[in-house]
Amino acid sequence: MNISILITSIEHPVNTYVNKWVETNKSHQINIIHSKKEITSGDILFLISCSDIVSKSERKKFNKTLVVHASDLPYGRGWSPHVWEIINGATDITLSLLEAENKVDTGDIWKKISVSIPKTALFDEINELIFDSELALMDFAIENYNTIEPKKQPNFDGECWPKRSPKDSVIDINQTIYEQFDLIRVCDPKRFPAYFYKDGVKFNIIIEKNNE
Repeated sequence: MNISILITSIEHPVNTYVNKWVETNKSHQINIIHSKKEITSGDILFLISCSDIVSKSERKKFNKTLVVHASDLPYGRGWSPHVWEIINGATDITLSLLEAENKVDTGDIWKKISVSIPKTALFDEINELIFDSELALMDFAIENYNTIEPKKQPNFDGECWPKRSPKDSVIDINQTIYEQFDLIRVCDPKRFPAYFYKDGVKFNIIIEKNNE
């Protein structure tokens, strides 16, 4: 099978997981790309942690264009859904495998799986749980490519999660660590570290477990 995987950021931590997955799938021709300009053609185009809108004409170059989205669609459309949900107290995250459409996150659903997120899991541990499940959905897509019967999403008029930016990682020094722990633990310490300002100086917060 001829497969392409579009991950728009070369710095995104999912790249490490996808690269290892490619190494275990030698029976397929798999290309990892980081720009729509690199799109060619094939059987499946996976959009993983993809911030670009892939047009219908671009999608038509593949038999199927599939998205792995970390929410229980149609709820949680938008950007970084599992991060927003964990910040809001979620301990179980549903991942959806769906077909890409012009309107973001509205395509037919192929499969959903649920992931339990421990309340003490930090950024890298959350990533491992989420990314491993994303790869499992990709395996499912390949195995069921010719037999799947997708299901349409129900109508939903709710709001979409906004795209996260550095300002979403700011910590209020007037609140307790306990009150903001879920925010601190989901922040990417390299790309979007948690931070606060004190007397006009910006300080980053790096959190790690002490396993002694």
